[in-house]
Formats: sequence, C-alpha cells, structure tokens
Amino acid sequence: MPEGDTIHYAAARIREVLAGHVPDQIATPHPRFGRDRWPERLADRAIRAVDAHGKHLMIRFDGGLTIHSHLRMSGAWGVYGRGQRWHRARHRAWLVIKTAESEVVQFDGPVLELMTDGRTRIDNRIAQLGPDVLAEEFDEQKFLRRLREDDPTRGLGDALLDQHVVAGIGNMWKAEGCWRAAVDPWRRLRDVSDEEALAVIHAVRPPMQESAERGFPKSEDLLVYKRAGTPCPRCGTRFKSRGQGDDNRTTYWCPGCQT
Repeated sequence: MPEGDTIHYAAARIREVLAGHVPDQIATPHPRFGRDRWPERLADRAIRAVDAHGKHLMIRFDGGLTIHSHLRMSGAWGVYGRGQRWHRARHRAWLVIKTAESEVVQFDGPVLELMTDGRTRIDNRIAQLGPDVLAEEFDEQKFLRRLREDDPTRGLGDALLDQHVVAGIGNMWKAEGCWRAAVDPWRRLRDVSDEEALAVIHAVRPPMQESAERGFPKSEDLLVYKRAGTPCPRCGTRFKSRGQGDDNRTTYWCPGCQT
C-alpha cells in the first residue's frame, strides 16, 4: 500500500500542473462512473488546491467540490506531458484530467469519489484521521492522546499503522521508525513511554520527508524492512519477521537491540 510519502509526492506533482487551472477535459472512463456526470459537474471550474493528509489525496475545485482519493493496495497516480506514454494500460484509468500541457491520471481506484467540501470535513474516514506524520508541524499532543486512548495491550507497531492514531505511516516506515528509535514494535502500549513513542515519530519524519520530495526512499534508509535473516547493522543480531495485528502485516525487527 502506498504510504504517506508517496501520496504527498503525488499531491505535489499534481498541484504543480493543475492548481490554478481550469482543466481542458475531465474524463471518468471506468464504467462505475457512467451515471455520475463528473465532467459536466466540474466543467469550467478551476482547481484551487491539491493536498494530502496521510494516505488521502484531495483535488479541490472552485464552487465547493472535491475529488477524494485513497489508493489502498492497487491504485496509483500518474502525471504526464500531453501525449506521453502512461505507465499503466489505458483501460486501467479511472480518472483523467487534462490541461494544455499535462495529463493527470488515477489508475485502478479503488476509492475515488466526488464530494462537497462540507462532507470532507465531517466524513469519518477523513475527519477522524490522526495527525499527519508529514505535516509541517506535527501535533505531538494529539498523537499521544490518540495513542493513550487506544487499547493498552496493543503492540506499538500495530498502533502506528492505525490511521486514527497517526496518519501516513505504513508497514515499511513503521519498521524503519521502530528500528531507528531502538523500540520493540511488539511492546504493548502500556509499556511504551511517551518519549519512546515520540522517538519513533522523530526518527521516521526526516526520511519520509525526503522521500516525499524525491518520490522514493533512498536505499540506505531501508535498513530493516524485508531484511529478515540478515544481520542488524547496529548490533549484528539477525533481523526477524512475522505477522502483526488484525491484518497480519509482516513486521521486521531486531530482537537484539530493539528492546
């Protein structure tokens, strides 16, 4: 699943080519949108903003309408020059927004909807999100409050993936953040201090911010993710992996120095 850095990167690229422009054409090729009349409803409206919160991306139009996207496991955004070859097949496009020079394409959904600005403020999927790990100023107190309201027997690694606790961290950056902070992702929340929880956030924000600017993480930033059986560069103990949480996503950690 794309993590917050990927979505913030996509938002920045889309903002660069669309913000302030009235699209020349908007198309919704997927059959599910056949009766929704997005091209007619959005005709002649300028795009006033493109922003991201965690793994959610918003394209905001004049007149109080917003396209909301969440890519989940299958979706992707692409930004191309007019006529440039797309990186996925054309039949996989769900949304195409064209200007004189650019084409912005959302592929493979699965969450793509047109809503009013008012709904974006009250829809629980958006309104109940935790503080964005990539926000310019991270709200530490809100993060700690959400963390302490959670099940105290829950593992820290599992809680960090809960977008209502903190938005934008996925499985990869969870593993890297816990390793950088030398905190065991299996430790129960009741046994994790506020300082340790914040240490994970402070450890993961800089590489995620760099990745959001570049479009991909540096190889040297990924020291534990998918490295089960290899030696930890900090203590030499071999990394382990196993499923964690309700969805059993694989957690990677060092049993030697993540205490």
